[in-house]
Amino acid sequence: MLDILSLLQCLLPQINATTMRRMNQIIMAMLAMSGRATMLGISRWTDIGGSYRTMLRFFHTVIPWATLFWLFFRKHLWRKDEVYLLAGDEVVVSKSGKQTYGLDRFFSSLVNKPISGLSFFVLSLVSVEQRQSFPIQIEQVIKSNTKTNIQLSSEKIKTKEKRGRGRPKGSKNKNKTEVIFTSELLLIKKMINSLFKLVANFIPLTYLVVDGHFGNNNALQMARQVNLHIISKLRHDSALYIPYENPDYHKRSRRKYGDKLDYSNIPDKYLSKSSIEDEIQSDIYQATLLHKEFAQALNVVILVKTNLKTNVRSHVVLFSSDLELSFEKIIDYYKLRFQIEFNFRDAKQFWGLEDFMNLRQTAVTNAANFAFFMVNLSHHLLADFRLINPGSGIIDLKAHYRGFRYIHEILKMLPEIPEPILLNQIFAKLTSLGRIHPVSTGVEPS
Repeated sequence: MLDILSLLQCLLPQINATTMRRMNQIIMAMLAMSGRATMLGISRWTDIGGSYRTMLRFFHTVIPWATLFWLFFRKHLWRKDEVYLLAGDEVVVSKSGKQTYGLDRFFSSLVNKPISGLSFFVLSLVSVEQRQSFPIQIEQVIKSNTKTNIQLSSEKIKTKEKRGRGRPKGSKNKNKTEVIFTSELLLIKKMINSLFKLVANFIPLTYLVVDGHFGNNNALQMARQVNLHIISKLRHDSALYIPYENPDYHKRSRRKYGDKLDYSNIPDKYLSKSSIEDEIQSDIYQATLLHKEFAQALNVVILVKTNLKTNVRSHVVLFSSDLELSFEKIIDYYKLRFQIEFNFRDAKQFWGLEDFMNLRQTAVTNAANFAFFMVNLSHHLLADFRLINPGSGIIDLKAHYRGFRYIHEILKMLPEIPEPILLNQIFAKLTSLGRIHPVSTGVEPS
């Protein structure tokens, strides 16, 4: 079985040996345990030296998680010739009670309504070749900051006096690149800047991929301020305009916007690809279009699907601030954004993100970051595990480690070690309990 402690040696410059030993105990317990991954639950699966008091000491230790994520990624997950995207999204964790740090009501897309819980914003490096996402930075969202911003803005609106129709005399055009960022965008900008300090051009990052919540000018300007191009989604009814193609330079007022784009009748000159499968026609359009709320032209890709039987038509509008990016890459990169959702699923289902009961700020931060650290660690372990166990997942990996734990405890009780052939059969049998995929004949103890 792989020695976890050897994988953690790359973290030694940032954490001491005591914290590393505690982390090793917790990792081994979480790989083997069943049930909820609380501090008490983890302590019941640890070996000698992993008591509940040890769990308390670890989760109340201040740990530089951002640096640890980067060191582990660079040592074990990074591939030299691969292209990486920076993806970001928010995950909401349900929590009861009233004492947990940062507890508030956040909108959960899983239940489609606001729930009582915690919210964390996650930045992830997505490999285009591996089609996998690796969490790299996690920050808790504190809603009190956003409340104050909303209250201040609402008070400003109330104090404004009503004016008559039309544009006030002497008013000037606003510079759309000069925007006031919300606390959410300020948090993301801070996370990206701190990540760039760690990466230090080790990985060239060009694109920030986010969901439709960030399909607005403020998010685009935030991305451009950190020298990234944004890839996101617009509303299906966004008012897009074709650039005016015949400007008269002799006139003082030069027209900028041409005809408004009609989604039901998109000009054929913008058609990039068309295909028919199972009586569903798929058309992909790409064009450089204008939006009156954005400061610059957008590279827009419109995916239209038409049911040839019923003539029912639907469309999705993607965009990028990089005007040279092809429609294939815009679609592919936006698809890859969903890999971060699998990180959220694994962190909640297997690594305790939904289970922890910590209350104080340091303990909550450690519990959330440790869950995502286990996501990266499981990626590395699965890559080796699948060499002799193709198609295996986290459930198979945990069953494998659980079987080894059972065998380890049984062997300590036996007066002598069984014969190697019998021992191999015992290992193969016990490590297969609870697995989904069949056990490979190459499983041997080490």
